[in-house]
Amino acid sequence: MPLAGCGVYSFTGTNIDPSVKTFSVGTLQNNAANGPSFLSQRLTEDFKDYFQRNTTLKLVPRDGDLQFEGQIVAYDFAPAAIQSTDGQDRAGINRLTIQIRVKFTNTKDPKQDFEQTFQSNADFTATENVTNIVNDPTANRRITDRIITDVFNKSVANW
Repeated sequence: MPLAGCGVYSFTGTNIDPSVKTFSVGTLQNNAANGPSFLSQRLTEDFKDYFQRNTTLKLVPRDGDLQFEGQIVAYDFAPAAIQSTDGQDRAGINRLTIQIRVKFTNTKDPKQDFEQTFQSNADFTATENVTNIVNDPTANRRITDRIITDVFNKSVANW
């Protein structure tokens, strides 16, 4: 007996209309005052790679059926887990937080469009050199990967 069905199903949990064939990602500009210079390009490429790995959509340079654009709006270190040692308050950990403002346009279904800020963070020991963390693509990727997953879920998984 042949199997029949309608709609789209994938193991990644996407819910993409069959009429949607392409996507485009504009360079995510770094508008944060203190983010590393490589962050914009790395984030944009990681974003494209994630969607290519997890959908059957074709990446196009611009004007895709699904369009992503945005900017890095915050890249901040802040002390966390304050501890008192010998009457001195010190950070037990430092928290790096990245915020990205994303504008999503679905040319096939404008009701799906959104503009939203996504945020994630990671904690580092207080003894780690902040400059080393800022210049470490792997440390930054721990945070941006979670943001990309959140954007993916909001835009094509409808979570």
